[in-house]
Amino acid sequence: MKLYLSSFRLGNKPEALLTMLNGKSRTALIVNATDFLDPAERATRLAEEVERLRGIGLEPTEIDLRNYFGKTEELKSELLNYDLIWMRGGNIFVLRRAFRQSGADTFFVELLQSEKVVYGGYSAGIDILQPHLHGIELVDPPDIIPDGYDAEIIWDCLGVLPYCVAPHYKSDHPESADVDKTVDYYIENHIPFVALKDGQAIVIDGDSQSFVG
Repeated sequence: MKLYLSSFRLGNKPEALLTMLNGKSRTALIVNATDFLDPAERATRLAEEVERLRGIGLEPTEIDLRNYFGKTEELKSELLNYDLIWMRGGNIFVLRRAFRQSGADTFFVELLQSEKVVYGGYSAGIDILQPHLHGIELVDPPDIIPDGYDAEIIWDCLGVLPYCVAPHYKSDHPESADVDKTVDYYIENHIPFVALKDGQAIVIDGDSQSFVG
């Protein structure tokens, strides 16, 4: 797998992501973790994300998972058209529902293992890869249900990572204080985890794993 997992936005070492892309730039941008926002605010966050990605030479196109609810094969086929899947942060429980309802959770791990695409993302975009979401409810409200979403809270995750990740740790971020509570939960419950400060990223390239930023 080729993964660039940033605590916040592109982090301090986006060149590590670009190295894995090796000159490729077609980017599937997924921002469904922000679907709970007012549509105008969501559009603003999307535009900002597009600008950041273009700023490092990428060519982002939004892939809205809501358009693929119940259309798993169409989504899988569409994602294969891109070099990078970039997952924006937001509410992880909303994003997890989007994965379930689009069927992304049935093929995503295999897609990443095939290395047909590079994966990058931050905050909720990391947490979707961990084994479960227990403890994250101390940061993200799990009962926010955007229009068109099922109400069930899904606690299991994709299990790509063998540990949980606590982004925004000890950082100048509105969620940092609540992240401390999540870290305490992990420690008290003997859950393996990595805490990332904003600017830092986990880089996984095949069998190699490193921390940058």
